[in-house]
Amino acid sequence: MLSTAPKNTATDPEYHEILRSLSEGSVNRHFDPYVDIDWDAPEFAVHSDDPRWIMPDEDPLGRHPWYKAQSIDRQIAIGMWRQAGIAKVGLDFEQLLIRGLMQYLISVPNGDPEFRYITHEAAEECNHTMMFQEMINRIGYHDVVGMGTIDRKLTMIIWPAVKYFPELFFTMILGGEEPIDHLQKSLLRGGVDLHPMVQRVMQIHVAEEARHISFAHEYLRRNVPGMNVVTKTALSVLFPIAMRIMLDMIMTPPKEFVAKFDIPAEVMRDAYWRSPQSQLTMRNIFGDVRALATTSGMINPVAKLTWRLLGIDGPVTRYRSEPARKAA
Repeated sequence: MLSTAPKNTATDPEYHEILRSLSEGSVNRHFDPYVDIDWDAPEFAVHSDDPRWIMPDEDPLGRHPWYKAQSIDRQIAIGMWRQAGIAKVGLDFEQLLIRGLMQYLISVPNGDPEFRYITHEAAEECNHTMMFQEMINRIGYHDVVGMGTIDRKLTMIIWPAVKYFPELFFTMILGGEEPIDHLQKSLLRGGVDLHPMVQRVMQIHVAEEARHISFAHEYLRRNVPGMNVVTKTALSVLFPIAMRIMLDMIMTPPKEFVAKFDIPAEVMRDAYWRSPQSQLTMRNIFGDVRALATTSGMINPVAKLTWRLLGIDGPVTRYRSEPARKAA
């Protein structure tokens, strides 16, 4: 049974040990985009006829019959823009996250180990923005865009959330990090023949995001049970809503991409997220956060209904980053 007693994380030795381990991980296992990536290596050269840019089946659009019916040259061009677009959205999200983390740190008292870990995380996210931008520049699609106008307006909720509702802020962090982490792990685990530059960027991003996602999970796991009933109930409903909104912001290509390649609206609706296979992908993305919601006491009748109505309900994972089971 979950305890409803508030957790005082400021004097929680177990939490402090977790933060120390995460901080030490950032010291001993970190990456610099201009040291650990040999951007000018011959194998990293970008060529517009390289079939490794063709989108794999792990991408909702990449497995769609419409995409597979296109010429090889067109598949490559779409794939290159898509990879650059994912990186641009990631860059936009990381910049918002960094600003939110810096705002959060203003209220962290002297001696609190959260200060060190969160600063490590912000520094790593800064490196990720440089890494993503360098990859975009080398792919060469300078018209690529990240978050759309509506998406940027929705992110304005981050600033008051950091100050007045930090649990919602860290929920939004997970909503942005989990989808791209799920996609990248699927590609790396599946042995997809990726362009070496893209593969190296993914490897670094997955390695460091593991710490960032772990911290957000731990923060919510320790703070949510002690919230008052009204606020906790509100978060239990906002939690799946944030996941679904952030999924579209991170994973659904922007209108500029659709217009550039004249992708039929029906194809976009099927891929994001109407077809049965895409709906299964959507559910699989959130197995870890469904487990977090369960262990944190955020599952109640209204929350269950919300998860189901949004199409992101399903089983929970037995451990972090467990590969998706076949049955949803």
